Amino acid sequence: MRTPAIAVTGLGMITPVGNDTESTWDGVCAAASPVRTVPALAGCAVDFACVVDGIDLDAEIGRRTAFRMGRYVKFAILAAREAVADAGLDPAGWDGSRVAVVVGTSSGGTAHLTDQALVLERRGPEATSPAGVLLTIPNMPAAEIAIEMRATGPSMAPCTACSSGVTALSVARDLLATGQCDVAIAGATESTVFPIAMTGFARSGAAAHPDGGDLSRLCRPFAADRAGLVMGEGAAVMVLERAADAEARGAEPRALLAGTGATTDAHHPTSPRPDGRIAGAAVEAALRDAGWRAEDVEHVNAHGTATERNDAAEAALIARMYPHRPPVTAPKGVLGHCMGAAGAIEAGLTILTLQRGVIPPVANLDAPAPGFDIDCVTKRPLVRPVRRAVSHSFGFGGHNAVVALLRP
Repeated sequence: MRTPAIAVTGLGMITPVGNDTESTWDGVCAAASPVRTVPALAGCAVDFACVVDGIDLDAEIGRRTAFRMGRYVKFAILAAREAVADAGLDPAGWDGSRVAVVVGTSSGGTAHLTDQALVLERRGPEATSPAGVLLTIPNMPAAEIAIEMRATGPSMAPCTACSSGVTALSVARDLLATGQCDVAIAGATESTVFPIAMTGFARSGAAAHPDGGDLSRLCRPFAADRAGLVMGEGAAVMVLERAADAEARGAEPRALLAGTGATTDAHHPTSPRPDGRIAGAAVEAALRDAGWRAEDVEHVNAHGTATERNDAAEAALIARMYPHRPPVTAPKGVLGHCMGAAGAIEAGLTILTLQRGVIPPVANLDAPAPGFDIDCVTKRPLVRPVRRAVSHSFGFGGHNAVVALLRP
């Protein structure tokens, strides 16, 4: 059975550079990182991050329900609201039984679990929140979106570390293709800017250390002097529909989800396979699914964590898989690593590139490291029409996920 074309008809984002899609796009194109010290991280080896600012989350959500939601859930709700409105849909008028929600996360509400553990130890069980469980479990972004959007179709919460967002898009696409829903709200969310998580990344050697330097230049994907990742947070959510259904209701697709591919390195809990062979198989699967050749790809949105091993493995993969050297960007130089949300955010940015013919630059990069045979966009956005693009997502545990996106 031929897979039906799947359209992305709505997009919503909340990130460290913007509380909606337009401001996020502007911030990424400006290539200036908002990284700052975070008071809650005082005393930690890493006390800085790219965080969502300038918004009262509880007021936006509604204080009568916000009390039961973790920060990561609130991000997802706001991104979903924007995406559904952008798609021109109204939950009050749709058949909720035909609406699916697939929203992933990596760590879920571990920050709130830590907080509740401290309350329990210091003040006893009566002082803990009655919403303690709801604040922590990773299915709550999908569940709360379903509640708000009156979506009674399938609801899922993929967890594939930093590739969770692309996994969610792939699952949503399959639900639409197999007729299990007519509309899918899909994406990912994350908020891991809290002491235990930040300390863990510092201890693992993955986190960048400032050593008195400029924090805004600390995350340098693909640079010879790359220093490690900077933490970010946020969410991106998309509305997916069968393209024929979108056309029938007069909706203008932002992009078509042409293909997805996934593999697992089965190599090491944190380090990628140095040869990138299994990650390359995910690229091949996405291209095969889309019906593309490698040379059809006109742009690569790279995972680009600015860590030593990940950037080296991905640069080798890009050079091998796309020998025609399409332009490459890596948004984490601006946004930091939004972990479970990164893949969804970067897929959203890739969609905007397709729509606008603009590829954002890799922040803080003058030129790729010697030996990296890739064509990174640097210093300023590259204005160029792009019809076919791919976005890479690779995560701890060896999860590899790739999405191929097409301008209609």
